[in-house]
Amino acid sequence: CRKKCSARQSFNSATLAGARRRAAAEAGRLADWQCRMGRMEILQQAYGCCLDVIYYNALLAELTVRSDNARQIAEAQKRRLDAGDATQMEYHAARLDLAAVEAETKRCTTERQAALDALALLNGGEAVRLDAAEFPAVGVPADFETWYADAEGRHPALAYARQAVEASKRQLTVSKAGRLPEFSLGFDGEYVLGERYQGITLGVSIPLWAGRGKVRQARAEKEAAEAREHDACAQFYGQMANLFRKQQGLRATADIYTKALASLDDTALLKRSLDAGQISVVEYLQAVRLYYDAVQQRLDALREWHMAYAEMTAVMW
Repeated sequence: CRKKCSARQSFNSATLAGARRRAAAEAGRLADWQCRMGRMEILQQAYGCCLDVIYYNALLAELTVRSDNARQIAEAQKRRLDAGDATQMEYHAARLDLAAVEAETKRCTTERQAALDALALLNGGEAVRLDAAEFPAVGVPADFETWYADAEGRHPALAYARQAVEASKRQLTVSKAGRLPEFSLGFDGEYVLGERYQGITLGVSIPLWAGRGKVRQARAEKEAAEAREHDACAQFYGQMANLFRKQQGLRATADIYTKALASLDDTALLKRSLDAGQISVVEYLQAVRLYYDAVQQRLDALREWHMAYAEMTAVMW
């Protein structure tokens, strides 16, 4: 009767073990930057929804005033029509203006609720109350290059690209260390009736060819990671430069409308002229519509400016 018993344990070299530990640490940091990228995207989406809600709050406030005025005009024209002082065309024009305002109010209310619903989804399903009708005050950087120097070092996507390069370098080190000899320590025993052969065994494995392909692959992955980092930096610079110019232009547009509306709000004068019979209701509606169009254009410019500013500065959050 013959029995055999064998047990072995392989041991990597200290160089390979250390390289693997460092590679694992780099991979952990890579995952951390990926989590930060996801967090930034969610915050940016939530902030965009907040800006939409603020926009519709401000627009609905304007539409409330406009709706009250349109209703008063329509009722006044109905009384004048009944008294024989107005034409059917003037009354129809007033009614059409009121209908247009009511339809726009309904549309904005629906859009506002959609923005709130989207915000609730990003908030774990919990509803968010946001009644603000003024966009938040923000500090606009005066110099792009100075701002960019700070933003470049804090953007998680660029940090991720840089970390990917470091991780690929560590993996290359691991692949090179994998070509070092591998040691094994074991026990062998053979038992024959009446006899026993046993002892400790020591083995050495030298991978002459097995690691060459892995090293070439790791080197190619490192070069690819470096190329992606360079491309990410170039694209980020171009994107931020475009956003910087865009938010500057949108801010200037909003400022033009703000200054114009502050000095050219003649809706009260138009209303008095209409009540005094100095202008017709059609002339009144045409003139006041220009003012309300400017109000909406200003709000549109403000929202687009804050959206561009938020996208540009999300790296700072």
